Amino acid sequence: MKELAGRLTALDPDAGAAVQVIAYFDRLAESRAGLEALVRGAAVLAGVPARLVDADRRVQVRVEADGTRRESDLAPDPAWPSAALTPGGAPALWLERAAEPSVVDAVILERAAGAVRLVLDRTRGRAPADDPALVETLLDATAPEPARLHAARRLGLDPATPARAVAAADGLPRIVPEQHGADLPAGRLGLGPAVPVLDLPRSWAAARTALRFTAEGTAQDPGQRVVYADELGGTALLADLVVPGAEPPPDVLALESAAAATPWLLATLHAVASTASLRAAAAEITVHHSTLQDRLVHAEHLLGWPVRTPQGRFRMQLALTMRHLARS
Repeated sequence: MKELAGRLTALDPDAGAAVQVIAYFDRLAESRAGLEALVRGAAVLAGVPARLVDADRRVQVRVEADGTRRESDLAPDPAWPSAALTPGGAPALWLERAAEPSVVDAVILERAAGAVRLVLDRTRGRAPADDPALVETLLDATAPEPARLHAARRLGLDPATPARAVAAADGLPRIVPEQHGADLPAGRLGLGPAVPVLDLPRSWAAARTALRFTAEGTAQDPGQRVVYADELGGTALLADLVVPGAEPPPDVLALESAAAATPWLLATLHAVASTASLRAAAAEITVHHSTLQDRLVHAEHLLGWPVRTPQGRFRMQLALTMRHLARS
């Protein structure tokens, strides 16, 4: 190959360089080089930074022209020379060059993309990132550790990178890598703490608890749609005291009875419970301060306890929270 490259270089420098590129990536593939080594090879050969981004398998590697790995928050420029990992697929490997690609650039991208595809297929498979069976295995504390590690690799998760379990109102479990984030579904969501992948069963248990503290965010079910378990603190202990589907605590029954007779009540009480002052609460629900005062007098009559004293406000907050937890 070296002799062929030498002869071609004498006739056509680009052709000789292309043969050398082919030989280089063939050697990397034969030695089972990893993703970073392949992206580094592309960057060094091209003389510009190279970047690999595979969103489906949650892979992102960027290497400078001097071989130093350095990530960037900026999205790839569509004008950069690029290659897909599969025929007809979206671009996934870029050379950060603001100029027309050369013949050698094209060969670098083609050979590097092919080698990257082999590595990804070998180490991460082609399982969808939200494959339900794999997600369930990874979140199952009773599953053997090797099985959970295999599921993590198939999902494209790095065992050393923290991730969060996500519990949704639709019942489908999800996993979100902490460093990448993800598009989450609409509706009520509970997010567990960010943990190493083998600790995700613990994150999943916390996420399910957090989901119980969520609300639809409507006038009849005011509150947060998304709740992080690690922000609940001691409030999470309430989840063990209020059993879904059982007889609700007396204060929750009083709240439901009052709300049935007064459509504005729940949104008003939530505004008072979640803002720093009555004036802020009035602005939150777009009523005059005096109107809010009148509403609270009426609410106190219906509930049977004050809501404008520190103790009464705390009791009201507990009642609103327990109302969510009592949801069957």
